[in-house]
Amino acid sequence: MANQQPNSGNPRVDIEYRRKKSKEEMRHQVTSFSMMIFLTLIAFFAVGFQDYSAWFIVPFILLLAVIQVIFQLFYFMHMSHKGHEAPSLFLFSGVLVGFVTILAFSTIIWW
Repeated sequence: MANQQPNSGNPRVDIEYRRKKSKEEMRHQVTSFSMMIFLTLIAFFAVGFQDYSAWFIVPFILLLAVIQVIFQLFYFMHMSHKGHEAPSLFLFSGVLVGFVTILAFSTIIWW
């Protein structure tokens, strides 16, 4: 219901509107995919480059992974569209609960 396109009553206008939206969506997906490939290549080069220590490489790769997860959520899983506020709330609430749980267990083990 929330993703219905406006219906003008003119089939030609509606088809052109859908084509324009589909073209724009495909452009976003191709751009996002190429950015993810680029980030993956950066991660491979960072691991392959011998001058960096593990103290730099591990957080750097985790940062690239978080960026790729954001790309996948917002472009491939369409979380940026209208009507996806409730799933976004539940998803990010779950991430927050998971982070707090990992943090709590890590502090219990370390101290």
